[in-house]
Amino acid sequence: MTRPETSPSTIRPPRFSRRRHVAATTAALLLAATFWSAGGARAAANDAEARTIFERFIVAQNAHDADAVKAMLLNSPGTLLFARGIETRGRDDVAARFKTYYEGTWHLEPDMSKFHVAVLSNEVMQILVPIVFTRALPGKPPQQNTFLISQTYVRDATGWHVASIMPVANTELK
Repeated sequence: MTRPETSPSTIRPPRFSRRRHVAATTAALLLAATFWSAGGARAAANDAEARTIFERFIVAQNAHDADAVKAMLLNSPGTLLFARGIETRGRDDVAARFKTYYEGTWHLEPDMSKFHVAVLSNEVMQILVPIVFTRALPGKPPQQNTFLISQTYVRDATGWHVASIMPVANTELK
């Protein structure tokens, strides 16, 4: 059995009518515009959500409310606080560490004009914000230091939670 020879010049793509082509192009553009505008709205919503979570976290910290802080932490053995060169893991241990901070002077003042959110997925966001820490051990004079704080938020079935907290000494965002 012999096959007829084909070459690029003899192969023709199926012909679409001009109307079908315009309809397909319009549908693709409409679909792209829908996803593009929804993406912007989703990013704005996540920015607002991240700000709300962070502001609640700061209020709980400044109130020295370890239970409220604990409720905001991700219930996972991987939840991380890395501060003062010490790694603390797990929701209970992180909350207990904050509770020890509250025994002395502990007050946070974030610079919300430099608050940044990176949306990594629908379930993960990361924030960066400089914070002035006023802190001291019990009975000692308070000191102020500025750190760039990185927090990672994870959404689970019950909402957004703080999964990691890491202060960085260099506070310059470039």
